Amino acid sequence: MRPFAYVAPATVGAAVDALRDAAPGTKVLAGGTTLYDLMKLGIETPPAVVDVHRLPELTTIETGPDELVFGAGARMADVADHPVVRAEYPALSESLWRAASQQLRNMATVGGNLLQRTRCGYFRGGPEFPCNKREPGSGCAALGGHDRTHALLGASDACIATYPGDWAIALLAFDAVVDVVGPRGERTVPLKDLHVEPGDDPTREHVLDADELILRIRVPATPAGRGSTYLKIRDRESYAFALASAAVALTVANGAVADCRIALGGVATRPWRAEEAERALRGAPLTAEAARHAGEIAFAGARPGTYNGFRVELGIRTVADAVRMAGERATR
Repeated sequence: MRPFAYVAPATVGAAVDALRDAAPGTKVLAGGTTLYDLMKLGIETPPAVVDVHRLPELTTIETGPDELVFGAGARMADVADHPVVRAEYPALSESLWRAASQQLRNMATVGGNLLQRTRCGYFRGGPEFPCNKREPGSGCAALGGHDRTHALLGASDACIATYPGDWAIALLAFDAVVDVVGPRGERTVPLKDLHVEPGDDPTREHVLDADELILRIRVPATPAGRGSTYLKIRDRESYAFALASAAVALTVANGAVADCRIALGGVATRPWRAEEAERALRGAPLTAEAARHAGEIAFAGARPGTYNGFRVELGIRTVADAVRMAGERATR
């Protein structure tokens, strides 16, 4: 057992103060569904945790005419089952209920979910496996190793670990932003800028400072919400991480694609926006050939390793199928 301090502030302001004064390595505890795992594995060894899961300021869900606002502490289950989210933004709902079991969704928070760490087996396997993300400079066992589930996009010579989440992929397709707070005040981070590629420093996974806390997630209202879907392909039907996933939101006018957003999950080191595929699809007729072409463009920069090359074709088909499904919803 490793002793650690436990702090349960009563307000967001008190939480910020606790993080400001905390020892290096202190972690925020929300639902705990990721942090507990990593602590038990010895990967995370915080000297203290700041528990924010009881703060009512973080649990709100608002669905106004201009934007959706989700408090960072809102439970995945509550957001996934919200009637407006389910009816008007099905991709958001689907990304949450496909992400985990009901028990986990009842505990996990939407803010914490954004910052979950990779499921790379070498990262989680212990010190016998070199991992630059866990131990900088030690190497990457996945390079030349069993890389079946590792990244095709955004990888570097230091790390090929895949970003594991689903919720961030759907948010990326809707141009969401994240409001964060710390001792220096509040700031807003576009979701597309929240996560970073590993480059030479795989330990840096996002742009938040250690003393900053996610307050809320804001999603601009858009008619493309109704014509959206989150398609997730995995080794088993339920509660597995994606081999490939796609969040697609679009509108159709006169049989052609008007607005179009495509984001990829399970295949990159961070949530991945396929902007060139979007541009190719806008103005095109909504046909199977156009959908397939968008998928091919989305994966044009893929760099397969030893065992994960099959996921390039899988990803292309996932995008094509998601475009078709979103198109059906948009034209109902």
